[in-house]
Amino acid sequence: MILWPHFLLLRAAGLAASLGTAGAYHCMAPQSQIFGATIASGPDPRQLALTFDDGPNDPHTEHLLDVLAEHQVTATFFLIGRYVRQKPAIARRIAAEGHVIGNHTETHPLLITKTLARARRELRDCRQALDDAVGEHSNLFRTPFGGRRPDVLRAVRAEGMVPVMWSVTCYDWQPISATYVEKKAVQQISRQKDRGNILLLHDGGHHQMGEDRTHTVAAADRLIRRYRDEGYEFVTVPHMMGQNGSPRVSEEAKPALVG
Repeated sequence: MILWPHFLLLRAAGLAASLGTAGAYHCMAPQSQIFGATIASGPDPRQLALTFDDGPNDPHTEHLLDVLAEHQVTATFFLIGRYVRQKPAIARRIAAEGHVIGNHTETHPLLITKTLARARRELRDCRQALDDAVGEHSNLFRTPFGGRRPDVLRAVRAEGMVPVMWSVTCYDWQPISATYVEKKAVQQISRQKDRGNILLLHDGGHHQMGEDRTHTVAAADRLIRRYRDEGYEFVTVPHMMGQNGSPRVSEEAKPALVG
């Protein structure tokens, strides 16, 4: 179960009133496929995909890139458009070092509470920011907070994007210890040995530039060391879904294992 921030719990209560408790759950549950297919895991149980949301974030994204470079690991970054406009050089470094860049909206709103027109604008404005900063990038999209509804997912696909969720929640959005983040990841991976797991981490924060992610950087280093020693392979989301030579993922790609 995800421990949502307080304001999300209030929003979820409102959703429960309108959709029913089950409907509200499926709007937010990362591996649910009820409201439309999303990529949430992969077919190879010995693969792990590190994904990082809410960047670029100065200076923590750069510190994270140093760790990934040290281990020769490539990851998938879902960037916020307004931060890309503030720190285009960091976005360019992410791309230059071989990482996959995806769309995480322009301003990080909870899309299930927004109009469809607003959702489309968020997708397009972020895409433009990415185009301006790094040029060609992936067609991957991650909805803020994991919140989605059927018409939003249809809009995502109409824009040529593929929605990506996750199977492991690392609970790193608050300034906590790297040990805690690692423990949460290990608990979930150990319960889900039948799939390639996609890990949700955060190199930034949607409230402001510069949010502390020291613990995430340290936890990423620990997780790479731990699971490399156990024989796991760290891959990008496109690689996990069989798109080894391209950052773009086919619309036919489906989550191989969910639940």
